[in-house]
Amino acid sequence: MSEHEVGVGAHPEPWPDDPRLAPELLAHGDRRNVLDRYRYWKHDAIVAELDSLWQTYPAATENWQHDFNIGTVVRNANAFLAREVHIIGKRRWNRRGAMVTDRYQHIRHHNTVEEFASWADAGGFTIIGIDILPGSRPLETALLPEECVLVFGQEGPGLSPDMQQRCSVVYSIAQYGSTRSINAGVASGIAMHTWIRQHTIDET
Repeated sequence: MSEHEVGVGAHPEPWPDDPRLAPELLAHGDRRNVLDRYRYWKHDAIVAELDSLWQTYPAATENWQHDFNIGTVVRNANAFLAREVHIIGKRRWNRRGAMVTDRYQHIRHHNTVEEFASWADAGGFTIIGIDILPGSRPLETALLPEECVLVFGQEGPGLSPDMQQRCSVVYSIAQYGSTRSINAGVASGIAMHTWIRQHTIDET
């Protein structure tokens, strides 16, 4: 294996006696985009492990125009242990940016904002918007509720008017350069990390 090649090669024999490990990966190597602790693990074993680690907060993003940032939102949700990703609008989305993390992440779809809001209300989740809008509050000084769902809009239009009305509060992320905004993929990583810092002591 070259120094730039991702993953590990075949596991030397005798193989470990661990039911979580996949014989085909032990035999041929594991080049997946997973942490080293999950090398050689079966897919179902990784999902089961993550299910025991997911935090209480879900994340959500609107998808009315096939936003390319959704894959990054899913990847960030996996990295920061959001329990689910909710996609509101079009069912199809570009999975390229997810870097296969969508195989390990629970993803739900809602046709409308109203359908999503009904789910949030039934689960007791406060809907928190992340966008640059008039009257939005600084995320840097916010204390996010533990039982909340972080919602991200689309590149360009941001949160839809319907979603804005459903949000209990909208937070914006401070910027210091010339660009008007950062994309939803970047914003989602910052916001999810903010929740993790405030509500998670044990660093997994």
